[in-house]
Parts: sequence; structure tokens; C-alpha cells
Amino acid sequence: MPDFSDEAEAVHAAKRETRVTLLARRRALTAPRRAAAAARVQAELTALVRRLRPARMTGYVPVGAEPGGPDLPDVLRAALPAGAELLLPVLRDDLDLDWAAYAGPGTLVAAGRGMREPDGPRLGRTAIVGALLVVVPAVAVDRRGLRLGRGGGSYDRALARVPATTLTVALLHDGELLPVLPAQPHDRPVGAALTPSGGLLALPTPACVDQVAGS
Repeated sequence: MPDFSDEAEAVHAAKRETRVTLLARRRALTAPRRAAAAARVQAELTALVRRLRPARMTGYVPVGAEPGGPDLPDVLRAALPAGAELLLPVLRDDLDLDWAAYAGPGTLVAAGRGMREPDGPRLGRTAIVGALLVVVPAVAVDRRGLRLGRGGGSYDRALARVPATTLTVALLHDGELLPVLPAQPHDRPVGAALTPSGGLLALPTPACVDQVAGS
């Protein structure tokens, strides 16, 4: 059952305040700064994908000022080995995530909440389980790996299905990797954060630390 205690409400309010502040900061970024940040994030991700050579990975289509730039799916798809799959999220009516393979430019369609989604067959909520690399959006991440999203819980549900050995990477702008975030029991951690200036940083998940280090 939902926790309606005063403590839970205080945490929820603190998360909302942090989210509002950081999203306003993103909106204030100039177009040149967004483009420069996207280029650095894409370069780091390309190097990671080429090193790991996943047969299946997930990504997403950044919206507005989200890190990575709107052409992120094309960059990731180009970095994958031949025959590998890039899955992108499809938002369900219950706010959970389905997945579909990205087939290239011209195959994205407009969806709710400003998102763009692949127009191909839906593969089901559990398709993420088979991904070797999972790239997710975030408003912020803290040094424990806890992630702050936009509040819908979609990625918390999706990440709950991901095996502990899978490398999960959240894309951030500079200043969004924080010492600690307010958190609730359903919040799911990620194994690494990627920022334009700091690059790829492993967070306290042992299996993910090994993959980020390249061991």
C-alpha cells in the first residue's frame, strides 16, 4: 500500500522541489551549450558501446533539453555491431514501458508527453531483460546511484526487471550528479552516470564498476 506518512510526504515534496529546480536549470541552457554537451555525451557512449559490443541495448529519444541530443538513437545504432538491436521505450497507458527495436531515421512517431517512439512491433515489458547495456534518462543521480526521474515511475518499474549484472547508465548534464538525493523505497539505482565534463563514472554497484572500468 502507498505510504501516506508525514515522512513519506516530506520525501516526496523534496523530490518534487529538486526536480523543479534542475529542470528549470536545463531549460535555461543555451542551444550551443546543449549541442556541446550532447556531442561529449555521444562520444563517451559511442566508445562504451564499441567496447562492450552488446547484442541488445536500450536507449531513448531525448526530449527538449535532455542530455544526449535528439539524434542519440542514430548515434547509438551506428556504434552497435552488425545485427545488434537498439530498443527504445514505448510508454504504455499504465505508465509502464514496453519496448520496440529502432530501425533508423523515419521510423519514429509522435507519442504522448512529447516523446517519440519506434513504429515497429512491441516486444513486451520484459524485452529489457535481455539487454547488455541499458541507457536511461534522469533528472539527477546521487553518489549512491539513486536516480531521480520525472515522477511517473516508468523507469523504476523497467529497471526493476534488469539483472544486477547489466550495466545501467544514466545521462546527465553537468551539475546533476549530486552527493545525495531524497529517495523512496521504489527508487531504483543505476550503475553509472555520464556527464559531459566528467565522462562515465561508476557508482557503487560492483558488477557495473567492473564493466565501466573495462575489466
